[in-house]
Amino acid sequence: MSARKLGMAAFRGLQLVFLGLVAAHVCFRWDYPVWWDFLPLVLAYVVVTVTNRWGGAPDSPRVAREPVAVAPPVTGRWAALNSPADRTPSHGIHAHGQTYAIDILAEPEPGSRPAFSPLWPLARRPQNFPAFGAPILAVADATVVRTADGQRDHLSRTSLPGLLYLMLIEGSVRELFSVDRILGNHLVLDLGNGTYAAYAHLQRGSLAVREGDRVRAGQPIARCGNSGNSSEPHLHFQLMDDPDPDAARGVPFTWAGIGVPRNGEIFEAPPVAVRQA
Repeated sequence: MSARKLGMAAFRGLQLVFLGLVAAHVCFRWDYPVWWDFLPLVLAYVVVTVTNRWGGAPDSPRVAREPVAVAPPVTGRWAALNSPADRTPSHGIHAHGQTYAIDILAEPEPGSRPAFSPLWPLARRPQNFPAFGAPILAVADATVVRTADGQRDHLSRTSLPGLLYLMLIEGSVRELFSVDRILGNHLVLDLGNGTYAAYAHLQRGSLAVREGDRVRAGQPIARCGNSGNSSEPHLHFQLMDDPDPDAARGVPFTWAGIGVPRNGEIFEAPPVAVRQA
């Protein structure tokens, strides 16, 4: 087990110790100050910070890599969110190989995606979003090395109460269990040369490949969903240097013919002809 993976395991373990101490303090009415219970939580975040810098930060010159050119993972009209073209780490953390991750949302026509609502409706069905069920494509000739399916496609978190619930409660609970609960249904492809492509928040039951399968660039491999730590149906895509997101560091990418779209940028991904074996 790698040092980075051990660090993530320690991070989750210390969080559980914190919750146990708080519960025990309340139940047994221990007489020491309650702020001592927060020590494991502080240690947890020290551990995860050190873990994410283990062996050099993902964006340090010692481990920096040139962007890897791959095909787009979708076709049609999409919008970018949390893009590494605007900042790194794009999602605010290096953990889970997310340094250069990007989120994309289908926008087939202007205004076709339901807008964020301050209060009502609190949530929407995933089928109300144009990204839900959209085909997801292999970005290169590759081997499938990791699959996870079976998690439900939940309601959106596209209201202020829903978003607060996702950020303050749901996300923390998912992080406690495993990276699989964060990514939801997902796939990892081995592109060769120490580079792996991860696709997250896929639709339950939509995976068209299994571990060990060979795929071609442009081949449909799954459908977009709303599983895991997701506010609405979208694709979370990233390249990384290990097939296990807990052990991986992010790798920069560029999409052929598109580059790396910036936050809010609408881009058109052309169809990719699948090359026959």
